[in-house]
Amino acid sequence: MKAKEQEKRVLLSRYQHEFIEAGCDEAGRGCLAGPVYAAAVILPPDFDHHLLNDSKQLTEDLRYQLRVEIEKKAIAYAVACCDNLEIDEINILNASFLAMHRAIAKLHLTPQFLIIDGNRFNKYGTTPHACIIEGDGKYFSIAAASILAKTYRDDYMKQIAAEHPEYNWHNNKGYPTTSHRKTVLELGHTPYHRKTFKVTNPQLTIF
Repeated sequence: MKAKEQEKRVLLSRYQHEFIEAGCDEAGRGCLAGPVYAAAVILPPDFDHHLLNDSKQLTEDLRYQLRVEIEKKAIAYAVACCDNLEIDEINILNASFLAMHRAIAKLHLTPQFLIIDGNRFNKYGTTPHACIIEGDGKYFSIAAASILAKTYRDDYMKQIAAEHPEYNWHNNKGYPTTSHRKTVLELGHTPYHRKTFKVTNPQLTIF
């Protein structure tokens, strides 16, 4: 295989070609602090971008560059979230689904089919859907949703980082790094922490 072919990540444009299809994904499920964000994206049938991929496979700079392209070329997109209080009340899985529902509801164009990253989803009204494991590395619209959810959540965590600089959210974005866990054990929770996400020692987080 040639080098250029190896560099190009081949993603599919559609799962269901007959309908207006939105890809959905979330970001922040495993964090100790902050909301879980979700995005829904409807892309043109002919959309293509050789760099677009699962947000976890991209650098921060590239994610933000791609966000501009996605928002410029998408037929419709929306981002929504569930905060830490909602996460503690209904659990992180249901909060992730609810954030996706909120993003879908905000779309100015109603999708006729949904493709969801992962293996579980709470049905959105009567809209048919398909759950796709590692879908953010298979379909453009899910990859685009993963980038929007990730970058919008990162923006939020950077904004609140100044309120509690000792937790270093500007860098860890609320994820359970060793230093973040140690700080929680030493100083306790902030109003942004998920109280149901227990930290038992600096090396192990139990959800």
